Amino acid sequence: METIGGNGRDTNALMRAPEIDVERSVIGRYARAAQAVEPSLCCPDRNYDATLLEKLPREIIEKDYGCGDPSPHVRPGETVLDLGSGSGKICYILSQKVGPHGRVIGVDMNDAMLRLARKHQEEVARRVGHDNVRFIKARIQDMALDLERVNEWLGAHPIAGVEGLSAFEAECDRLRRESQAVASESVDLVVSNCVLNLVRPADKVRLFAEIHRVLKRGGRAVISDIVCDEDPTPAIVNDSELWSGCIAGAFREDRFLEHFEDAGFYAVEIVARQHEPWQIIDGIEFRSLTIRAFKGKDGPCLERNQAVIYKGPWKSVRDDDGHTLHRGKRIAVCDKTFRILTRPDGPYAGDVLAVPPTTEVPLDAAKLFDCKGSTIRDPRQTKGSQYRETRLGSDSACCEGNGCC
Repeated sequence: METIGGNGRDTNALMRAPEIDVERSVIGRYARAAQAVEPSLCCPDRNYDATLLEKLPREIIEKDYGCGDPSPHVRPGETVLDLGSGSGKICYILSQKVGPHGRVIGVDMNDAMLRLARKHQEEVARRVGHDNVRFIKARIQDMALDLERVNEWLGAHPIAGVEGLSAFEAECDRLRRESQAVASESVDLVVSNCVLNLVRPADKVRLFAEIHRVLKRGGRAVISDIVCDEDPTPAIVNDSELWSGCIAGAFREDRFLEHFEDAGFYAVEIVARQHEPWQIIDGIEFRSLTIRAFKGKDGPCLERNQAVIYKGPWKSVRDDDGHTLHRGKRIAVCDKTFRILTRPDGPYAGDVLAVPPTTEVPLDAAKLFDCKGSTIRDPRQTKGSQYRETRLGSDSACCEGNGCC
């Protein structure tokens, strides 16, 4: 039975797999774009730091096809992974940002783009002063499998029949297990620039799971991609040019954020949104959106007598695990949530005050904490029932650094 949405569109049809070969269409168009500049391919960001572009060859800059700039989110010394690295422009920019003690990994499955990126690697390293970039051939929805090693195996073991196919699948499984192209929990930051929409619908859940897998606990993803305000029509979904042109596979804006939530991320946040649409097709608006999301909310909830105070300005807010923080109230939280909400470099920095216990509860002595709901933490729980200290402050102590007197 078909379902018709409020806009008169067949919403069941929108969920079906496209009738075209998405991967072949994308590979073909980007291979051509590696040979000759294609200005209409995606909506380029023009706001890159000019000093970071100075050391890049013109060819790399001209043949980059993206819709955002992740460089402001990168810290020195980090290991950063760029999904769909293309010409290598973002990787070489980030190489300068992370410095000689950081690493940058580019992942792409397009041979023409990989050749272009690697072609200038020595030259850029000389200009930058260090060589900390590596390019890997892999699908971004399957980053454990090194496709160059797969090609080597196929060269020595051509598939001839079902038995050969079974051996090939077994070898792929072995490589994923024993020699991951991008290891689990190995990177601090995952970035991407107008690439996730090029993955076929059937692989998108796996794609977000892969982003989560490769990040370290406490790591984050900063992803720029094309989104739409309504579901694309079946005609759009089945247009090969619109697929390779970053339109047909665009995420619906609200569902884009939900993909991160479903994969286990927290503090999912819109950090940039293109005001004017990049394109409008059949009344549907397509624009660039940049999302930031953090990994690390999994694990047990332990009671260590901690509390947090939400500063405002909202009367109350609700986090990804269902805690409601009321403005100015001491809310009881588990150790894991306490660390997430009070990290100096975390997403909530500046919004939440930490109320640690007077006497720390050792982790090995901590009991399980019921993290459901929102409980006010009695100050005596934090200070201890026997807390009887008296301290008379001087005038100088009262006013120290606060200007309160």
